[in-house]
Amino acid sequence: MPDITFIAADGTETGFEAPDGVSLMAAATGFGVAGILADCGGSASCGTCHVIVDPAWADRLPAPEPVERMVLETTAVPAGPTSRLACQVHLTPALQGLVVHLPERQV
Repeated sequence: MPDITFIAADGTETGFEAPDGVSLMAAATGFGVAGILADCGGSASCGTCHVIVDPAWADRLPAPEPVERMVLETTAVPAGPTSRLACQVHLTPALQGLVVHLPERQV
């Protein structure tokens, strides 16, 4: 089970274990992480699960698909070089210890 840490814009950390194979978004909403709205339910169409992957982890993720890149262009807080949609990041044992930051707002 991967250990995941979400860091809110105010620095508050929320960490938990998540099952392999689920999306980062599903893990976050299942655990009740504030700041992940997931309005579209994981279809990569709303951008309300925008996260900023800690630079130490960014290269360990597969590159975003074109649809994800397009949606990231519409997020409430401008996307940066390590921004991802949490619905498009699927957890694996290789991501145990993953750290992501939450933008100050999703809408």
